[in-house]
Amino acid sequence: MYLEHFKLSKQPFSLTPNTEFYCELATHQEALNVLLLGLQQGEGFIKIIGEVGTGKTLLCRLLLNTLDDRFVTTYIPNPDQSGESLRLSLAIELGLNPEKNLPQHELLEAINSRLLDLHRAGKKTVLIIDEAQALPDSCLEAIRLLTNLETEEKKLLQVVLFGQPELDSKLKQTMLRQLKQRITFSYTLKPLAKDELDAYLCHRLSKAGYTYGSVFTPGAKRRLYLASAGLPRLLNILSHKALLVTYGRGLRVVDSKAVKRAIADTESAHTAKHRLNSNLILALVSSLALTMVLIIYRKLGLL
Repeated sequence: MYLEHFKLSKQPFSLTPNTEFYCELATHQEALNVLLLGLQQGEGFIKIIGEVGTGKTLLCRLLLNTLDDRFVTTYIPNPDQSGESLRLSLAIELGLNPEKNLPQHELLEAINSRLLDLHRAGKKTVLIIDEAQALPDSCLEAIRLLTNLETEEKKLLQVVLFGQPELDSKLKQTMLRQLKQRITFSYTLKPLAKDELDAYLCHRLSKAGYTYGSVFTPGAKRRLYLASAGLPRLLNILSHKALLVTYGRGLRVVDSKAVKRAIADTESAHTAKHRLNSNLILALVSSLALTMVLIIYRKLGLL
C-alpha cells in the first residue's frame, strides 16, 4: 500500500523470515559461527535458544542456505509429533520411501543403511529441528537414540535444535539428562542492542530499495526500541504499522507520533516494554545490592 509513496520496491519489514533481508547483527553472526563450528566438529547436539521474535527461524534458513554439498540436511519445522512419526519424517527427508505401517525396527534399519551410504560418500548428515521446545519427551529420547547410529570413528547423524527458553527447562528433567550431556555447542540469541537499531532499520530499508537515508526520526527510533525491547519480529511489526500511519497522514518521514499509534495498536509491544523495564530494574537492584555489600565489607575492614 505504501511502497510507491516511500519509493520502495518491496516491503522492508515483512514478517516472513527472508534471508535476503538478513542483517549481520552480532548475536546472529555469533550463533551462525557456533553452528558452523559445531557441524564441522561432527559430533553431538547443537542447541540455539532464543525468545519469541529473536530470529531463530531466519537463522535456521540461513544455515540451510549456507551449508555446502558436503552436508545433507534434513529439516523438520513441525516437531509436535511422536517418536515414530519423527523417524518416518526423517526417513522421507533422507530420500527413502518407507511404507507407513513399516515396523519401527525395519524403519530404523533403513535409516541406518541410508546414513551409512551417505557417510561412505563423504557426506555429513544433519537433522535440523525448529521450535524444538514443542518436542514431546518421548520424541527427544527417540532423537537421542538416533544419534547412537555411528561408525567406530564418527556419528552418522548430527542434530541442531532451535527452540525457545522452555527447551532449556525441558532438558533439566532427570529423564533427559543423557541428551543434555550430548549437547556440545549451544548459544542463546539476544535482542538487538540499542546501538544496533539504526543499522538494522537502514539495512532493511536499503534491501527494499530505499536510498534516501533514514525514514525514521530520532524520536521515532527511541520509541521503537523501547516498545520492541530489541526483538526483531516486534520491531518489524511496529515499523510496518508506523509506515502505514505515516502514509495515511500523507507524510514522508516517520515521527514519534506515528510510532506511538503503531504501539497502541500492538498488544505484544506493551509486554515487551514491560519486560525491558523489568530487566532494567533488576539490573539496577543487583548493582545497588553489590554496592551495599562492598560498603559493608569496607566498614568491617574485610577489603
